[in-house]
Amino acid sequence: MSNSKRINLQQAAEIVRDGSSLTFSGFTIWRRPMAVVYELIRQHRKGLHLIEVNGGSHTEFLVGAGCVDIWESCWVGHELYGKYGANLSRRVANKEIIVEDYSHAEMLFRFAAAASGAPYAVTQTSLGTDLHNPEYDMLGRAGLRDGKRIAKHKYQFTEDPFFGAGSQVLIPAAKVDVAVICAQQVGEEGTVRVSGQYYSDPEVARAADITIVMAEEIVPEEYLRREADHNTIAGFEVDYILECPLGAHPTGMFGRYDVDGAFLKDFYGKTRTQEGFDDFAKEWIFGHDHLSYLEKLGWPRMLGLRANTALNYSTGVKRGQ
Repeated sequence: MSNSKRINLQQAAEIVRDGSSLTFSGFTIWRRPMAVVYELIRQHRKGLHLIEVNGGSHTEFLVGAGCVDIWESCWVGHELYGKYGANLSRRVANKEIIVEDYSHAEMLFRFAAAASGAPYAVTQTSLGTDLHNPEYDMLGRAGLRDGKRIAKHKYQFTEDPFFGAGSQVLIPAAKVDVAVICAQQVGEEGTVRVSGQYYSDPEVARAADITIVMAEEIVPEEYLRREADHNTIAGFEVDYILECPLGAHPTGMFGRYDVDGAFLKDFYGKTRTQEGFDDFAKEWIFGHDHLSYLEKLGWPRMLGLRANTALNYSTGVKRGQ
């Protein structure tokens, strides 16, 4: 058994350098690697370029902390606990961040192209919408389209030369330096097993130059090979692994613990201003490591979020209110 891929939380954050392009696992408020996000904020990471199928609570924390210069995606928010990204909205209004807007489907196609080694994807998605208005090519307007890590064009149009299916949109592959995956289990050699929906995680892992997996637990590879068809990402696609129980909080981990809706609602309500965010970060992020963060949350709170192993969700969380 090889432990050569094992790192700790601090080392994981150090791999993401200032100015890195970065992406994440999960979907909105599920399976986001929040422990790594908090550590990036503690290390005062700057100039990040987030490229995501969709944003979520992790985006709002990084943007509020001033870690992000560019965000490419389709939507950000906390679902019913805060329907839009107040921190991103504030920084856009203050002209402190560049937002490059694509549709949800286009973002997924961009990652699928990168995962397969293609330079671009072909689609008819969003034809006829203002997403393709050249006035909204914000990276182009900022003079950042160098044809290297950032594509020369936001999109190009062509006609289908094979079946006469009409106009097509060419959209660039999503090239990212680092992907951080949050999962229930990872093997000692990097094999990832995601329980429940795995969203775009396989594409995200293959698209990145470096893939880091933060898991609830590191397990023997032999165990994962007993039912190999249940695995999600192959070990050779993973560069680093770390074990971090409850590392997705306040987002949820299917089968392990629910989303902490009260925490997210509190965050959303208190961080409408920069002063509010700074106070929230001082209380919950700075001066803590992951263990002291969990101690501050308290075990009664975390036990209330713990999923019933038969139902895969918590029976202690009130729903429908």
